[in-house]
Amino acid sequence: MNGQIRANIRPGLEVDIVLKQDQPTGKLTRGIVKDLLTNSPKHPHGIKVRLTSGQVGRVQTIIQ
Repeated sequence: MNGQIRANIRPGLEVDIVLKQDQPTGKLTRGIVKDLLTNSPKHPHGIKVRLTSGQVGRVQTIIQ
């Protein structure tokens, strides 16, 4: 599923995010969504979330 649409993402989902420091390489980090940090309904680079581990990044993929 698309990580650019806020309605697709909710706490408890498993997602792959790209951390700020990993944006140049595109390295993905997998985790469980704790909080949604982007308020707009869409974002071209992905909705920003905080994982249960405390890491913050933009959602690239929602794991089914």
